[in-house]
Amino acid sequence: MMEIVERLARIKLLCLDVDGVLTDGRIHIDDNGVETKTFDVTDGLGISLLRRAGVTVAIITGRTSEVVKLRAKELGIKHLSQGVRDKGKVLEELADELGISSDAIAFMGDDLVDLPAITRVGLGVTVPAAPEDVKLRSHLVTGKPGGRGAVRELCEAILKAKGEWERVTEPFINTPPLVIE
Repeated sequence: MMEIVERLARIKLLCLDVDGVLTDGRIHIDDNGVETKTFDVTDGLGISLLRRAGVTVAIITGRTSEVVKLRAKELGIKHLSQGVRDKGKVLEELADELGISSDAIAFMGDDLVDLPAITRVGLGVTVPAAPEDVKLRSHLVTGKPGGRGAVRELCEAILKAKGEWERVTEPFINTPPLVIE
């Protein structure tokens, strides 16, 4: 466990897949061909807290979706790569651009297409529904499922390992209670 905490503490860049990680993996397409996705609000707050601690967050996904672009913008995620065939290559290019070494990067994915990225970073993370081959090659499997708090779980673990949890949550925790007279 200590090795995982050390890996978590080194993270400067968190890269996320979308379907199966930020969502539950289901894709909804209506009769007009409009795609919708469901995101967990707790994951969004986790990402915001992580960014507040100075960790860069990126999305690298194989599909292209306007809703992902909107969600990334809403969360202040500036590094968004959609329609990616080789996630490992895009990850390496982003790391070079940002000047971040692979041991300071976490990648969270849920399927075989994510392995080229998961296996190139200091912390490869997956979710419980991932295939066994992905779980075996990841450093960490979250307890919560994709699209249902898995990203938040990882964000909290990174913040706690870095000793940043109390600082970034202080504005919420130390808010005086509302007194109604």
